Amino acid sequence: MDKKPLTLLILEDNPDDAELEIKELERKGFVLDWKRVETEKDFKKALTEKPDLILADYKLPSFSGPEALKIQQELHPDIPFIIITGKVGEEQVVECMKAGAIDYVLKDRLSRLAPVVERALKEAEESRERKKTEEKLLNILENSTNLFYSHTPDHLITYVSPQVENILGYTQKEAMGKWTELVSENPLNKIGFNYTVEAIKTGKRQPAYELELIKKNGEKIWTEVRESPVVKEGKTVSIVGALTDITERKLAENSLKESHETFLTVLDSIDATIYVADMETYEILFMNKHMKDKFGADFTGKICWEVFRHESGPCSHCTNDNLLDQEGNPTGVKVWENYNPVVGRWHINYDRAVKWTDGRYVRLQIATDITQLKEMESRLQQAQKMESIGTLAGGIAHDFNNILFPILGHADMLLADIPEDSPFRDSLDKIFTSALRAKELVRQILTFARQESGELMLMKMQPIIKEALRLIRSTISTTIDITQDIKSDCGIIKADPTQIHQIVMNLATNAYHAMEETGGELRVGLKEVELGEHDVISPDLEPGAYACLSVSDTGTGMSKDVIQKVFDPFFTTKEVGKGTGMGLSVVHGIVKGMGGSIHVYSEPEKGTEFKVYFPIEKSSFEKQSIQPEEPVLGGTERILLIDDEEAIITMEKQVLKRLGYQVTSRTSSIEALKAFQANPDRFDLVITDMAMPNMAGDKLSVELIKIRSDIPILLCTGFSENISEEKAASLGIMGFLFKPIVMKDLAQKIRGVLDKDKNLVY
Repeated sequence: MDKKPLTLLILEDNPDDAELEIKELERKGFVLDWKRVETEKDFKKALTEKPDLILADYKLPSFSGPEALKIQQELHPDIPFIIITGKVGEEQVVECMKAGAIDYVLKDRLSRLAPVVERALKEAEESRERKKTEEKLLNILENSTNLFYSHTPDHLITYVSPQVENILGYTQKEAMGKWTELVSENPLNKIGFNYTVEAIKTGKRQPAYELELIKKNGEKIWTEVRESPVVKEGKTVSIVGALTDITERKLAENSLKESHETFLTVLDSIDATIYVADMETYEILFMNKHMKDKFGADFTGKICWEVFRHESGPCSHCTNDNLLDQEGNPTGVKVWENYNPVVGRWHINYDRAVKWTDGRYVRLQIATDITQLKEMESRLQQAQKMESIGTLAGGIAHDFNNILFPILGHADMLLADIPEDSPFRDSLDKIFTSALRAKELVRQILTFARQESGELMLMKMQPIIKEALRLIRSTISTTIDITQDIKSDCGIIKADPTQIHQIVMNLATNAYHAMEETGGELRVGLKEVELGEHDVISPDLEPGAYACLSVSDTGTGMSKDVIQKVFDPFFTTKEVGKGTGMGLSVVHGIVKGMGGSIHVYSEPEKGTEFKVYFPIEKSSFEKQSIQPEEPVLGGTERILLIDDEEAIITMEKQVLKRLGYQVTSRTSSIEALKAFQANPDRFDLVITDMAMPNMAGDKLSVELIKIRSDIPILLCTGFSENISEEKAASLGIMGFLFKPIVMKDLAQKIRGVLDKDKNLVY
């Protein structure tokens, strides 16, 4: 890139001298755009073009260098001006330098010209940058809401910004003088005066301070002052500072101070633990009434960590060091939560630094009791854990069903085939009985997983509880007393009577085992309770009326760790042979399935109490019909059978053929759909497994019904969270078969579906 030419204005009457000056500069590498003038008129005209540099001869026939310098200083003082002269006295040169010339060069020593020009241009650029900076700074100072000033070590004001008129009522000119004359006689001003003296003496910045000043109209105002010393060669030459009007803030602080007692009265009326402590000594300055009641004493004057926490030193979680910044200003609210072992409660704490009545910063803590919230959080976590375990248990049960189904089916068929006096019959009976026991275990697992529920009906619990207690009484030791408080007015619930009996028996048996060695008292109660919005003790309960079943004992009790696991499947504290660990997990699943909630309260050596809540139903009893036992009936209809498990479909096919049916089987939903599409009228019934790969049983049923709307379909499932009987019915599915199923139940369900159009009861 070409170098930008230096615009040069030469005031010289001798062209040869001007030529020499130009050649000297060009020889030194300057690129020039120059103009030579001789008269005042031409000089003024050329000056309007604002050249970068002026070289002026000291003496011309009708004009002179000093005269040109005067004009330049008036019009464009920022342009560098250099005197070029032949012979001139020292006094004349000094006068020119004082008038604003950068330097001078003798005509017979032009070798100095280039260095002088370089220095002049550099100083001019620095001067322009400095001027811009000064203009910006001055603009900030003059437009700020703060008042800026500087004064000498003798306190004489050397500068004051225009805001002095807004803040103190003086003009800038009027304010020039000793700043101490503007200060009131308030004794507190001595603090600020001492800070200023110390800054002048040491050259070190001092803390901000407050100062009471007197306005021009005699009114007194409060200001906040921040000052810095200007030090040169180790000596303070001036003080610069900024002053802010804080009168309104001071009035507010004074008002707060005057209302201190009112403030403490308000704190006393708040139902939260509130106290104030010194941030250096930890001395308690104030406790509100609520906190005094919580701790049973007024600890004002004591050390907070000693009385509130029983610690031997400041608490590890203390927020004192974080409430003020390095400048000593409050940093805002610090929020934290913690368990207080002294009162045995959880709190969420709000700490902040506030000014006390004497002006010092103290720690104000407002703590809200969140113990109940923490307990509900724990219950929610437990509920989520149980839900996860339930999902896992349901999956295991499904796989177990697929293994159990063929065993049960083949054993059933073998028992039907072999003679009564066969030597194998006893073994087969045991296999079949064991398979039925395994089926019951699967049912319990599914109940825990809340993926199977019994037939719910409207019922009163009182007779079932009393019947269960009679049974318990006949089976447990007489060293255990049974006390019952069964309220007859407790309302109706919707439940499975068998499962209610199972709940009572399970809880009572657990209570018996807890007192088996020492004896004690088993207490069983039933009453109706009304849970309001603030009484609900579990996130899955809604406000309303509940039947509360309580079973408690005076036995060994449980630790917190045991309570956390008590509803987990297969968890037990009993000896081998006295429990599987499924009892309470099944109870938990039953209760959840009925829309209720179960809770345990226990302490080691103090006994245990279980409380079970069932929603009260407001409607009247439903009439329950008892169905007669059906004989095993077969038929000759054509059945499309679908299941992805080869062992299951083989066994089912044998059972159906034994019953007389014509069976077409498929292990793929897609293949089954193709077979049905090929000849829809070929089949009288479809039996499909729910958990099929590629296309689930319910989706397959929808596709089959699209092809033939009147095709009867039975859905076979071990469990399913995704489909219910209501949903199945809405899709056109005629019924459910729950794995594992025995031949008798399978036969009855098939005939029930096929004979429905003939109005036969099944």
